[in-house]
Amino acid sequence: MADDRQADRIQGKTIDFSWAEGPTKGETHQHLFHADGSVEYHKVGASLSKPTREKRYGAVKVTDDVYVVSYLGSSGYTLTVVLNFRDNTLVGFASGAKEWFPVKGAFKVVQ
Repeated sequence: MADDRQADRIQGKTIDFSWAEGPTKGETHQHLFHADGSVEYHKVGASLSKPTREKRYGAVKVTDDVYVVSYLGSSGYTLTVVLNFRDNTLVGFASGAKEWFPVKGAFKVVQ
């Protein structure tokens, strides 16, 4: 698939996702959204947390302040979240072949 990515508020940024609801409630995961369309992430605070890099993420601008971001993890789970840059909240879904979880939390742009 050709890479038709355009620059957006996500590309090239490091963003911490802090989960208030869902299967990772209470955890924070740092995501680095690379310009080549890949995403790298790891659990913050885990001493042995090695980053995982996925080949592709998608980001779609809904409004100037709202983006939908999604990627399929090598674990078989897809994470799809809506990031609201006005209040730094996130909502979305984590899903696998046989499981589906609503998720909520907050995010912070680190770089």
